[in-house]
Amino acid sequence: MTRDPADLTAEDYLDSAREMTAAGRPYLAHLLAEEAVQRTTDPATAASIRAAYPDPTTTRTESN
Repeated sequence: MTRDPADLTAEDYLDSAREMTAAGRPYLAHLLAEEAVQRTTDPATAASIRAAYPDPTTTRTESN
């Protein structure tokens, strides 16, 4: 892995987002996915990434 964040690709961020999802860290996964979106030039790809990693603060439901 590189030490310079500028060298990371969208795929690097998506790999990390998948790892955070598997670890039960949805907000961190969302933030990593947003970084991947910033490195994506295709609007359709960006939209699919955002759909796969929605902001958990707007999608969570309250329980009693």
